[in-house]
Amino acid sequence: MSTYNNATAIVIGGSIGGLTTALLLRDLGFSVDVYERTASALDGRGSGIVLQPDTMRWFTERSNQQPTALSTSTSKVQYLGDGNEVIYSEDRTWTYTSWGTFYRALLADFGADHYHLGELACGFDQSDTSVTVRFVSGRVETADLVVFADGITSLARERFDPESSLHYSGYVGWRGTVPLASLSGPTQDLMHDAISYCVIPNSHITLYPIPGEEGVERQHRLMNYVWYRNVAPGPELSEMLVDKRGFSGSVSIHPGQVQDRYVAEMRDTAARMLAPAAAEVVTSTEQPYLQVVSDARSARMAQGRVALVGDAACSARPHAAAGTAKAAADAWALAAALEAADGDIATALRKWEPGQLELSESLLRRVVDMGERSQFHNSWVPGDPDLRFGLYGPGR
Repeated sequence: MSTYNNATAIVIGGSIGGLTTALLLRDLGFSVDVYERTASALDGRGSGIVLQPDTMRWFTERSNQQPTALSTSTSKVQYLGDGNEVIYSEDRTWTYTSWGTFYRALLADFGADHYHLGELACGFDQSDTSVTVRFVSGRVETADLVVFADGITSLARERFDPESSLHYSGYVGWRGTVPLASLSGPTQDLMHDAISYCVIPNSHITLYPIPGEEGVERQHRLMNYVWYRNVAPGPELSEMLVDKRGFSGSVSIHPGQVQDRYVAEMRDTAARMLAPAAAEVVTSTEQPYLQVVSDARSARMAQGRVALVGDAACSARPHAAAGTAKAAADAWALAAALEAADGDIATALRKWEPGQLELSESLLRRVVDMGERSQFHNSWVPGDPDLRFGLYGPGR
């Protein structure tokens, strides 16, 4: 019998990191409830995820679902020149999924009975034996362990580290997807089996194929991209982050809500500056959206019986494609520490924290350097092994 069979856990945040954490805690014997602030089922807006071993580990080790049913793959990395010529290529296999595909698969394994929508956690208190969480709705819940996996805007992070506010990078990421089958034949042939880059002065774009809503087969796939573009902090950024409804965002502007003038300028610049294949993908996007690229890192991830994981603890620029992998790694390491602690939750968290803080610091330092090289120093060189994806280091 597990040491935790009579223990309870609350996970705040029902996204990919939160669900992975909840599944692993339940496997240890905890009775787990997940509370998600959004009132309806989550939507990843079609965005893609580069899959790394930690991200996929639940499906390769514990789930009955087949990883191949959730992912696409490509066999090479390539950089495109001004005329679509391949200026650098290397054989390297990467796999991808869409945010929605992966989220739905995790939720299917966890189930809906203990997954609560529309509950925003706003505070907590703890004693030596339990943690009490307060919600905006007036709800109050108590558990033996609480894990905050509530993302980059985590309300709990300030409790752990008051200095851990978001730091704007100086650039945003334009994102979108286009059905692969809707692209021209030459563009499909060039890009369907590769992760493709196009580097231009003070900017770069990354493109790769992900599963569509109807499946992973080629005819259903979407071409996903992130295009990093510099936007000065202050009034220029603030104006850009006012959506069509007049609301001001701080993290992202949803599809269909970016002001038309910014979308038009983005498409015009793509047509003029990017490799034609990359430009075709961008200009064909019906509803592109943008994300503010920011960094945040808490100097603490554990307090007594409360933990921070994933973006709630450390939100790093996406250049290493390690965001979901870091959240999963935090969860797996936490589960291992709890299992080794024989029921002593506070001791488990205390032993778990240093290694995850070190991993956060290493990742953040590397992705900041990658972003600076691309956006400001123009020293992003095709084929440089230091620029490879990886949570634990380039290519790892």
